[in-house]
Amino acid sequence: MTTLVKIHRKGQMTLPTRLRSLAGISEGDLVEAAFQRGKIVLTPKLVIDRSGFPTADEEYTPAQRRIIDARLAKSDDDITHGRIYGPFNTAEEMSASVEANIRKLRAVKKRVKPAR
Repeated sequence: MTTLVKIHRKGQMTLPTRLRSLAGISEGDLVEAAFQRGKIVLTPKLVIDRSGFPTADEEYTPAQRRIIDARLAKSDDDITHGRIYGPFNTAEEMSASVEANIRKLRAVKKRVKPAR
């Protein structure tokens, strides 16, 4: 479907209802505007709900900050004590390492039988 759209003051325009419906665009939606090969292309964009995460102008709550700091301290301790894997040059190397560690854990689990 093609239609003529008039550009108003400040570059504003109205997309006809039929075009908005075909594109799945409704009031308040975001669209990306790009200039490609001599044409203006509008692409609908989905907004990801990031509730629970602070926005750029917000701070973490004290409880969130404590959790983050504790996890960072644990990861620092793991690195300090050599409890790390890698680096890997390929995904296959990483996968092989994960599988080898799973085999080791299963072998240890078989040797240790729980008391009844």
